[in-house]
This record gives sequence, C-alpha cells and structure tokens, in this order.
Amino acid sequence: MTVLTVGEAMGLVTPTTATPLSEATQFRLETAGAEANLAVHLARSGHAVAWASLLGCDPVAERILRTLGSNGVDVSLVRRVPGARTGIFLKDPGPGRTTVHYYRDGSAASGMDAAFADVLPLPPETLVHLTGITPALGPSCHAMVERLVERVRSLPGVELSFDVNHRAALWPGGGAAEVLGELVRRADVVFVGRDEAAAVWGTGSAETVRERFPTVPELVVKDAGVGATAFTAGGCCVVPAPPVEVVDPVGAGDAFAAGYLAARLEGDGVTKRLERGHALAATVLRRTGDI
Repeated sequence: MTVLTVGEAMGLVTPTTATPLSEATQFRLETAGAEANLAVHLARSGHAVAWASLLGCDPVAERILRTLGSNGVDVSLVRRVPGARTGIFLKDPGPGRTTVHYYRDGSAASGMDAAFADVLPLPPETLVHLTGITPALGPSCHAMVERLVERVRSLPGVELSFDVNHRAALWPGGGAAEVLGELVRRADVVFVGRDEAAAVWGTGSAETVRERFPTVPELVVKDAGVGATAFTAGGCCVVPAPPVEVVDPVGAGDAFAAGYLAARLEGDGVTKRLERGHALAATVLRRTGDI
C-alpha cells in the first residue's frame, strides 16, 4: 500500500538550542507541516509515500522540496504558484512549552481547491492521510478536503487516515466541531488528542471520545505523556507512553501517527502500532526540530 498526504508545508525557523526566540542568536531553517512531517517519517521507515500541495516560487519552497525529496518523499504532485509565497512559522521555546508564531495567511497552499483534489491519483491500495488543519485554511481548502474525501470513499481499495490536529486559532468563527466531526466519521483511521477532543466536542476520557464516534474502524486517542488508547473491532488497547525528557513537543503528534501507520502498513497488531507511535514521537520530543 502506498501513502498520499495532502496539506500545507512551511519553512520553520527555530533556534539551534532550546532558547527563547527573543534571546537566540543562531537559528535553523527547516521544513515542517503536519502532513509533510508524517510523509518524511514514513519515507524514512521505508514506505512509499507522496506529498501533494501548492508551493510558491521562492527559496523556502525550494528548501521544502529538497528536504522532502532527499528523505525519499515523492514530490511530483506538488504544483508551483507564480507570485504566491510559501508560508513560514517560528518556534519560540520557553519553560515547559513552545509557542509557535505562524505567517501563513495568503500562502500558496491556501489556494488548494476541489479541482486540485480531482487530479490527484488514487489507485487501489492507497492510504490517504489528511489533517484537520487543511480545511481550516479557508473555504477553498475546505472544498478540496471534502472533494478528496468524497473520492476516497467512492473508490475500492482506498483508505482514509485523519488526524484531527485542532488548531483553535484557525477557527475564529467556530465550526470546528461540525467540520472535524464529519471528517472523523468518514475516516478509516483517526488520531485525536484527549485534550483537543475535549476542546472541540466537550468529551472527557478516551472512552467518551469513543462513545461520540462509535463507528470509526480505528480510533486512536492520545493522552500526551500518559499513553494512547486504540479502539478497534477487536476491542480497546491501551499502551502507556515511555518516560521522555521533553525538549520540544511540537511535531510529536505527527511522529506518533507516522509510527502507528508504519506498523499498520507492515501488518503489525494494534499493540505494536501504539508502541511504534510512542517510540517515534519520543525521538521528536527530545529535540527542537519537527523531523
């Protein structure tokens, strides 16, 4: 099975050490974005994965393409948009947490639309991975996601993986509960943090998340440093998170999803999938980069 991820990638500016942005004197320019992060992790695990998006015609876009391509990600589905810019964001490490500052309004990727989804190849044995970030980027991106999910659900042998990835700042007018909830219900595999489920739908425990979405074939509820719970047709499986000295939590959720999906693609059982997710997330938690 091959994997197709679709979503925005951006240039990431981060201090070379875990130093607040206002005090740092040395920085790195990296590539990040939930779907791109997952693509890189899966490619490094030996899986065939493509990433599709729109990018500007600028040095940041070149950096993104070079980074993903050098890690084994197929970027042939990426389209360049003359005159549009590629988004960037800055990480600001602080005691106990990292703040992220986004500069993505009007980016090339925000112009993805239903026509973009129509031309993406979806042969049998394809796993499409989306996140809740993309439909929040604007009406055209929402339409793109809706059209792509429509296509996935109509094609035999094509599956949908969905990471809720709720970003409250991207939903200033509300609507997240309805839009994200509908995408959850239409997916084959879903990843959601217990805290974000509480923020979006008012749920509490992992069990109450399952009660809200009882028909999802594979529902994975993450609870930060506590552990993760997977609900499948075979029942409920809980795997505690290993102890980790956290340097930067940003990007760990993408790594968890990639580890879980890598094990799933390799035919491993649910326990192993959760363990692989935790293990890959731990490698990201221990450093400042997303990938």
